[in-house]
Amino acid sequence: MRYTLGIDVGTSGTKAALFDEMGRRAAAVTVDYPLYQPKNGWAEQSPEDWKSAAVKASAEVVRKSGVDKNDIVGIGLTGQMHSLVMLDDDRNVLRNAIIWCDQRTGEECREIEDTIGRKRLIEITANPALTGFTASKIMWVKKREPEVFAKCRHILLPKDYIRYVFTGEFATDVSDASGTQLLDVPGRRWSEEVADKLGIDISMLGKVYESPEITGYLSEETAELTGLPAGMPVVAGAGDNAAAAVGEGVVRNGRAFTTIGTSGVVFAHSDEIRVDPEGRVHTFCCAVPDAWHVMGVTQAAGLSLRWLRDNVCTEETNEAKEKGVDPYEIMCAEAGKTPVGADRLIYLPYLMGERTPHLDPDCRGAFVGLSAVHTRAHMIRAVLEGVCYSLNDCLSVLSEMGVVPDDMKVCGGGGKSEFWRQMLADVYGIPVSTVESDEGPSLGAAILAMVGAGIYGSVGEACEAVVRTKETVTPDMNRGKEYKKFYGVYDALYGHLKADFGALAKL
Repeated sequence: MRYTLGIDVGTSGTKAALFDEMGRRAAAVTVDYPLYQPKNGWAEQSPEDWKSAAVKASAEVVRKSGVDKNDIVGIGLTGQMHSLVMLDDDRNVLRNAIIWCDQRTGEECREIEDTIGRKRLIEITANPALTGFTASKIMWVKKREPEVFAKCRHILLPKDYIRYVFTGEFATDVSDASGTQLLDVPGRRWSEEVADKLGIDISMLGKVYESPEITGYLSEETAELTGLPAGMPVVAGAGDNAAAAVGEGVVRNGRAFTTIGTSGVVFAHSDEIRVDPEGRVHTFCCAVPDAWHVMGVTQAAGLSLRWLRDNVCTEETNEAKEKGVDPYEIMCAEAGKTPVGADRLIYLPYLMGERTPHLDPDCRGAFVGLSAVHTRAHMIRAVLEGVCYSLNDCLSVLSEMGVVPDDMKVCGGGGKSEFWRQMLADVYGIPVSTVESDEGPSLGAAILAMVGAGIYGSVGEACEAVVRTKETVTPDMNRGKEYKKFYGVYDALYGHLKADFGALAKL
């Protein structure tokens, strides 16, 4: 039996997971590290922490699995997107990485759109300028830390720094590069036009590969540290959501997945490039060669339910402790006692502003229609429904663009709830299913390594062999009709409240 290693450079830790060629996990190890916030709205991490975590997790997973190292035939990489790693001429890290959730670059985003033009920027990079993307972070360093920028010779993303550590090669893949705002997304290559206009030397960016392509081979030094065989191929890999899509089998037209964690994502595959000219959703290259994906993001999906749990649902939390079950199980059971629409109570899940489709950092959460008849159970149901409506907002934009899924996978913490899965199916009007493995991005990275190592001939072939559906729920059309009525009201509320959100932000 042959095995491949998927390494996921996450925000809370780096996970190394070993899978056999049928996608069965042999072992997994996660090594945690800190997040630094030197100022309000800033977020940084040390690439050296990622390095030590990746080496330690890889070594431990080989030991823990008991697998003969010579049966391990490839490594795939994935991880957090958009972060900025800068190396000097001697390949030393110049500063802590500015990571995906950092919000310091609002001014730089405006400058990028002024320099290139919003319409032209979307034409080339398929997205408007966003604080989370890498280009604005580079511009921030260029302007505010010129002595650091002057020493910079290499610009890398998190997983690509680990690639350099493991192989000595500077490279990236098209999906992760799409989140830098420096890639010509339709052309799947670095944009000389964007780089030139922003004063960024394109030679600092690594070579761009398709996700299953081999980018280098494990060095003797890293092999000694990890117990992995020297010379093993390391494939390009993919950004976290693109890798998760592979792990969910979302690799052809008509397939999509919804993930509900702290945030929520609706991700759909497209064999053709499709870009929203208004920039309401993201279009990136995906991990399948010569294909793309369209993605919408709800900033506070699972976070909304966690906020309610921590601040309102003390009784449900205490009951869960007594019964030894997850508090969300009790909360969903309570929500099930109330009707569709929560007796005319609607929740807007904008606790952290919103990314898509509104792109408004000032909007905030709200209960609309609250009356004396409402109980905690109604509030729980309203939150669950509001998150579904927000995700349906994203799906509606995708449909406008001609990306119309007929198969929806669901994953993340929210995907574990049968009640929430059924609600999603009813709101979407399409079947919703889970897969047997919940390994997500690390499995996707390992599958890409299987293709690179020659175990499978293509990403699609690999997913057909490895990814297996676990449970499917079908939509209830009667409930769907009821949800549609309330969604219509929900959909109008942002427009009614937008000016008020802006006024509140200025107080």
